[in-house]
Amino acid sequence: MDSLVAQYSRPAFQDEGYYSDEEQNELCQTLPPLSLKFAMPPLANPAAFLRAHTDDHANPACPIKMTHGTTTLGFRFQGGIIIATDSRASSGDWIASQTVKKVIEINDCLLGTMAGTAADCQYWLAYLGMQCRLHELRHKRRISVSAASKILANLVYSYKGMGLGLGTMCAGVTPQEGPALYYIDSDGTRMSGNLFCVGSGQTFAYGVLDAEYTYDLSVEDALALGSRSILAATHRDAFSGGYINLYHIKENGWVKHGFRDTNPIFWQTKLEKGEFSNVTSQID
Repeated sequence: MDSLVAQYSRPAFQDEGYYSDEEQNELCQTLPPLSLKFAMPPLANPAAFLRAHTDDHANPACPIKMTHGTTTLGFRFQGGIIIATDSRASSGDWIASQTVKKVIEINDCLLGTMAGTAADCQYWLAYLGMQCRLHELRHKRRISVSAASKILANLVYSYKGMGLGLGTMCAGVTPQEGPALYYIDSDGTRMSGNLFCVGSGQTFAYGVLDAEYTYDLSVEDALALGSRSILAATHRDAFSGGYINLYHIKENGWVKHGFRDTNPIFWQTKLEKGEFSNVTSQID
């Protein structure tokens, strides 16, 4: 795998004729090749060390508590797939950002979502994008969603127990599969389904989706359902908030339907539809 990665990650100047072979070798040797072999701590059992210091279930007195918070969702319907996320990034009890893009555009027809540790999600989904492109170059056709999700699941499974924090969805529409939606996490779990919610706000999003979801939704109703589900999660979950990022995936590719602030959407929903009755609309 490392030799294949290194073969397709050579510097841009290589084979361009600007340098001799000796000069090219000297320049290439100064640039480390992209590799999946990460430096591990000099311990007999790095996985056990990480659990003891970061897993508050295994050790309630652990010095580093890895708290995460987000809400992402995806569901299949007759018009394709809807992907919706919030945009809040939290670091413990501190809100680090309100404008994080939690949808990773792997290619023109495949999307991934971020939940867990942002660095892990961004790195592995970017690596998956490279593998999908290599597949297209080798086989002259687009990779299936099933194959892409399997590549990612196999990669993260090889690092099981080593501190990865990843819960993602891979979604796309192909002529062979139709709308395909997969859930993958850092334990190597891989599941296909019609509907998934991931993150600390998932229970609130599931409450809306379970009440209103049907496979025969129109495109407009499906987009509205995705947006309303994220809105419910941002209202009730302290670790979700910011903006609603909304995508619609069709067979010819994905379409982005906005990155909208939740605050005006919340008040519009309350005043026009009378929802969120726990919040007063006027000060007595």
